[in-house]
Order: sequence, then structure tokens, then C-alpha cells
Amino acid sequence: MNLPNKLTLLRIAIVPFMIATLLIDFPLHFFVSGLLFGAASLTDYFDGKIAREKNLITDFGKFADPLADKILVISCLVCFVAMKLCDPVLVIIVLFREFSITSIRLVAASSGRVIAANMWGKVKTVTQIIAIVAVFVFQFFLELCKVGLIPISQSVTDMIAPWLTLAGGVLLWISTVFAIISGIIYIKDNKDCIKER
Repeated sequence: MNLPNKLTLLRIAIVPFMIATLLIDFPLHFFVSGLLFGAASLTDYFDGKIAREKNLITDFGKFADPLADKILVISCLVCFVAMKLCDPVLVIIVLFREFSITSIRLVAASSGRVIAANMWGKVKTVTQIIAIVAVFVFQFFLELCKVGLIPISQSVTDMIAPWLTLAGGVLLWISTVFAIISGIIYIKDNKDCIKER
């Protein structure tokens, strides 16, 4: 197994630790979970970069890389829903999009065709990562206020907390719009896979 594919598997392996540190409430848990999310996101950048530069692109990588992205992002979004930081409707839309695209990929694979992620899929992933990082940063800021590392009174913290949660939610919705657009383009570009033969 080549290095890019190992990085892809590492990204998947990080996810359970990220989920645990996100859902278990301990001091600065958003910081720890955010670092794990950031590390996993960096593997996404490096596996693609190395695969292109070293000509190590494989069919496994074409399939596993976007799957690892989905596992990472959807795990975060589901945790955010549990923590009331994300609209559940947003997650349903993202899941519907991902299941639809994965279904097309599986149909294509059954006939020996591997469909790699397109530019819009990459834009979708980048906007999702930016939005999720923003949520982590906002919540980490509130954590710092809570433990007294940022000298803001509890009343001020309570006042700004809903606005930071709202800002994170707006960014997540923007990324969801890109997910919808990329999904429509993906289906349009690969509609031959779902036509009756």
C-alpha cells in the first residue's frame, strides 16, 4: 500500500478519537477534538498532493479518499447536531447527497468504471472543512472564556455564545449549498451510469 493510501486510512482511524474528544465533556475538549480534525484534514491535502506528484494515483485511492472525507465530515456534523451546534435538516441534506453520489459510484464500479471526485466535490469538501473548523474555533473561544483564560464575564459569554453558534450554523449552511450544487453537477456529469441499459 502506497503512502497516499496510508494517509487516507489514517484519516479514517483518527475519526473515533475525534468523536470521543468532541462528545466527552472535559476542559478544552473542543481544542483537542479540533486539533484531531485539523490533523485529519491535513492528511486529505497531503494524500492528494503526494499521489499527483509521485504518480501514485490508484483505483483504491480514488474510491477511499472521498469516502474518508465523508466519514470525517459527517461524523463531525452528527456530533454537532447532538450538541445543538448544527441544524439536523442540514445533515439530512448532506447525507442524502452523499448516499446518492456513492450509489452512482457503486453502479459505475460494478461495470469496471471508477469515478474520481470532480472539482466541485473538492470545493464542497473544502467549504465543509472551513465551516467545521470555524465551529471548533468559536466553541474553543467560549471554552477559554469558561475556564477564565480570556477575561470576559460569564454574562458577556452567555450573550455572545448564541451569536457564535449562529455564525457557525450559517457557515455550515453555506457549505451545504455547495454540497447541493456539487451533487447536482456530479449527477448531471455521470447520468449515463443511472440510465437503463
